[in-house]
Amino acid sequence: MAATNSGTATPQPAENSAEELAAKVVHKRYEGLVTVRTKAVKGKGAWYWAHLEPILVHNSDTGLPKAVKLRCSLCEAVFSASNPSRTASEHLKRGTCPNFNSTPRPISSVSPSDAVSLGSPSSSSAHHHHNHRKRSSSGGRGGGNAGPVTTSYQVAPLSMVDPGRFAVELAYSPVVSVAASAVIPASGGGGLYAHHQQHLILSGGKEDLGALAMLEDSVKKLKSPKASPGPTLSKVQIDASLDFLADWVYECCGSVSFSSLEHPKFKAFLNQVGLPPVSRREFAGERLDAKYEETKAESEARIRDAMFFQISSDGWKSTSNGHVGEENLVNLALNLPNGTSVFRRAVFTSGYVPSKYAEEVLWDTIVDICGNNMQQCVGIVADKFKGKALKNLENQHHWLVNLCCQFQGFSSLIKDFSKELPLFKIVTENCLKLVSFVNTKSQVRNTFHKYQLQEYGRAGLLRVPLGGYERADFGPMYTMVEDILSSARALQLVLLDESYKIVSMEEPLAREIEEMMRNPHFWNELEAVHSLVKLIKGMAREIELERPRVGQCLPLWKELTVKVKDWCSKFHISEGPVERVIERRFKKNYHPAWAAAFILDPLYLTRDTSGKYLPPFKCLTPEQEKDVDKLITRLVLREEAHIALMELMKWRTEGLDPVYAQAVQLKQRDPVTGKMKIANPQSSRLVWETYLTEFKSLGKVAVRLIFLHATSRGFKCNWSFLRWVSAHAQSRTGIDKAQKLVFISAHSKLEKRDFSSDEEKDAELFTSANGEDDVLNEVFVDASSM
Repeated sequence: MAATNSGTATPQPAENSAEELAAKVVHKRYEGLVTVRTKAVKGKGAWYWAHLEPILVHNSDTGLPKAVKLRCSLCEAVFSASNPSRTASEHLKRGTCPNFNSTPRPISSVSPSDAVSLGSPSSSSAHHHHNHRKRSSSGGRGGGNAGPVTTSYQVAPLSMVDPGRFAVELAYSPVVSVAASAVIPASGGGGLYAHHQQHLILSGGKEDLGALAMLEDSVKKLKSPKASPGPTLSKVQIDASLDFLADWVYECCGSVSFSSLEHPKFKAFLNQVGLPPVSRREFAGERLDAKYEETKAESEARIRDAMFFQISSDGWKSTSNGHVGEENLVNLALNLPNGTSVFRRAVFTSGYVPSKYAEEVLWDTIVDICGNNMQQCVGIVADKFKGKALKNLENQHHWLVNLCCQFQGFSSLIKDFSKELPLFKIVTENCLKLVSFVNTKSQVRNTFHKYQLQEYGRAGLLRVPLGGYERADFGPMYTMVEDILSSARALQLVLLDESYKIVSMEEPLAREIEEMMRNPHFWNELEAVHSLVKLIKGMAREIELERPRVGQCLPLWKELTVKVKDWCSKFHISEGPVERVIERRFKKNYHPAWAAAFILDPLYLTRDTSGKYLPPFKCLTPEQEKDVDKLITRLVLREEAHIALMELMKWRTEGLDPVYAQAVQLKQRDPVTGKMKIANPQSSRLVWETYLTEFKSLGKVAVRLIFLHATSRGFKCNWSFLRWVSAHAQSRTGIDKAQKLVFISAHSKLEKRDFSSDEEKDAELFTSANGEDDVLNEVFVDASSM
């Protein structure tokens, strides 16, 4: 086969024959590959071009190029040029090439003894090519006594490049000099090497260090063909370790990709600790299936043990604003009477979800779990979505109690304030005006950044919400308000700077901004809005963490009302408009079960003057008292309705034995938060099941009602996983694996009562909120300055 290098001239075609046209195409392909390789050698392309060289194959009769091939510069093998990447993977990475080593050892890892042995002519080593093998009848280089014929390997001393050979003196960095001098023979190497030690450079510059490390590694392997054994683990230890590794990968649910299991560094880590390499196909296949079946069996067993349950449905309220193609995850879990939760299934949705579809999904889930015993499901708690899905299901099945998530109720209250309180609109407009001016006016921006660095050690633009004030979500507005308040000192210093005075003489807007920022009323309104939103967000976060039961809903809204009244007094805000906003949101979220659970839960019994512990009917409005009667009669059989009401009257007048009431209401300090909490939350239900047995009809309602959760917030999925789902949404296999991953991860998180996402944990880690975080930030600052 005739082959030419890149310097061979291609004959010019004399006429446009088919063969000549084909030759042009071949030559164009060759020139393209040469261009790609040239860029790659300069560090702007794939690594394998350093070892693969394009060549032209000519027709022996016509002399025209007929094909392009790739030649391996390490072993001279020739391959098709149709897919260089695949050629590199199969020939170089998979070990087909005898002279390629994909894991060069750093120069710094060579010991002095290795360096002496490597450089000495007497070292018993070998060049990596098999044709350099020689036989010798002597035992060493010194001409000793003849011995038996043995096979030995000789390595010539490394060539040292003398700068005098070049017309221009070549500079070299101390790193190259030190690294290269590591392989200079300490003895027996001849005077030439010692003489040029201080002037040593490598002809390829710093880029030669990797190649030199590969050479040393090859020599080392040939000298010591048997690698030192790593840690030895038994089969039981290996299996247990891989099981823990698999659990970690699955429970991270997308944060750790399956492909990362085959990352060279991770494979090196496994080898270092004595574990075999793992296959991503096995982890995404057999192991995943086995773990899913194990987790599902455990989940099913816990559901069978419970007499009834509540469905928790979170995710209908999409965070993607309903954009087409954006995947959202709806989680369906079961809240059990003993206070635990069990994951059931995940539903992947995209864009707007009709209320009817949600209704069908919820009912199908109930049917799938309960079979013929539908009343095993006592209700649903779901985040708020438009439509009447929850109400329709409750009307069709009288035993269901379907609630709206209180976390969403409090979060929606922020939107209500932003839309209905003039204060929010005034503050938002002022902030937008200020932020736009500071960010866009270069002289002011530069001055602002100067004082940011002076006061806070950092500088940046003030964040502006996309879409302006008309956005439904107040979150971006709140971020802008926070930015202004946190930069208040720097903004005040900007007004005192000479550069701002010059700008204010030229622009009326600058004078308007200055007048606004010097007005204490502006800052008072800004702080008022920030304080109210922070108050509501804090209560919503508490709801998310504490996961209150339905009986706590009325006390929560009462607590909110009291706190907002204090806020009005502090910032001199009229109470009327604020109270009306809260009242409207309360009515939208209110359910009669709030009042009924509040009355039936022994946790809220109050002691009267006679020493009895009685239900707090005096805390209810007349309408709410009627709601209690209506709900109880709906939840029992028609023939038991009058009995249940009679028992309710008895409960109202007699209440609970003081000793049992005090046992239920016993509190203890939480070692984590330091707050006083109920010692045994399950006592409320257990009292009805074991002590208040005379209330046969009312007791059935109580035990099924007071354990219900008031929020649907539960398992949170990682954004990286949702992006992966979106990429595989049309693949049946991909969705099946996604379902199994979510199930395993959610089951683990619910079991640990871990309701935060990895993103939130990372945000907490990197937020400078305490001394530990300050130390962490100092480490980053020190590292960045090195």
